[in-house]
Amino acid sequence: MDFALSDEQEDFVDAIRRYCDHECGTPDQRERLTEGYTEHHNETIYKEMAELGWLGVTIPEEYGGSGGTMLDACIFMEETSRALAPIGGYATTLIVAGATKRFGTEEQKEEILGGIAAGAVEAIAMTEPEAGSDVGALSTFAESVDGGYVLNGQKVFCSNAHIADHVLVVCRTTRSASKHEGMTMIWVPRDAEGLEVVPIDTMGGRDTNHLYFTDVEAPADAVLGQVDEAWTQLMAGLNVERLILAATMLGIAQRVFDDLIVYVKEREQFGRPIGSFQALQHRIADMATDIEAARLMTRWVASLTDEDPDRMLPREASMVKLFVTEVTKRAALEGMQMMGGYGYASEYDMERLVRTSLVSTIYGGTSEIQRNIIAKTFGL
Repeated sequence: MDFALSDEQEDFVDAIRRYCDHECGTPDQRERLTEGYTEHHNETIYKEMAELGWLGVTIPEEYGGSGGTMLDACIFMEETSRALAPIGGYATTLIVAGATKRFGTEEQKEEILGGIAAGAVEAIAMTEPEAGSDVGALSTFAESVDGGYVLNGQKVFCSNAHIADHVLVVCRTTRSASKHEGMTMIWVPRDAEGLEVVPIDTMGGRDTNHLYFTDVEAPADAVLGQVDEAWTQLMAGLNVERLILAATMLGIAQRVFDDLIVYVKEREQFGRPIGSFQALQHRIADMATDIEAARLMTRWVASLTDEDPDRMLPREASMVKLFVTEVTKRAALEGMQMMGGYGYASEYDMERLVRTSLVSTIYGGTSEIQRNIIAKTFGL
């Protein structure tokens, strides 16, 4: 199987790198664009990428996109993450785009997909205080009323809700004996009356939120897909979500490696560059090997997805999410260790790369959950 990029994809990579080098290639630029590294998303950069056609890479042409593949999107995510481009809203937006393409009405596709291609950020709300890994335990309820629904409940760790145009809320519409039945996806505008969005401060900055729903009204046509069928719809989309998170973290792992190589060649101790010591060389060799394996796995799962976008890939998607995020976390911690005190100092990007990588084995399904899923595919 050939995972070499086409000439067009190589040109895409070059264009992304040139843009990012110019617009966010220095620490001073990135600090300014992220308000002192507290915000992960810069609207100006994001809108410029939309104008370049990059945000609509997987959006069909009839909705303003370029009709590209998931492999194209993975290339984009890897390169922008590697460049530390402040477009933190893209990953959740791409997840929402996938769900809209699969289940949306024509009107929803025109509004949501067209908006994404033009630079809109979207968010999806699943996790609740008592429903994390066990998504089926969610309790936010949408009561059916004349002409629509009224939502009440609470969500937590909803990434990018504070900058999104809409939040795609996974809520319960029917109380059933089975916790996986009776859930529905409903669009709610971020500025809807009764919706309170409260950012959560984390060690990585502000990119996730509490959501409080108090008698939030939504019309019947705000439902995405079928009423009471959200669990099936979620399962269809989680495979792609895991690939998206893997591609994003792959770029972070590569940035760790790039920064580390520069450092060990320049930093001297005992009269010579620290990269000349075998103790570090072997660890760097292992890191490079892991990252290349992660890249091959990411492109493999992307290719499988492109072969049949409707195919369920529970084993492969969980494998790529598990492997790439664990590789990235391990690489970042190794990078910090090999840079010593400078790896911990904020004047270098390494400490921020560590903070970025740590949460990757938690969100989108923890590493433990991914291992459970993989084991189940073998009948265990």
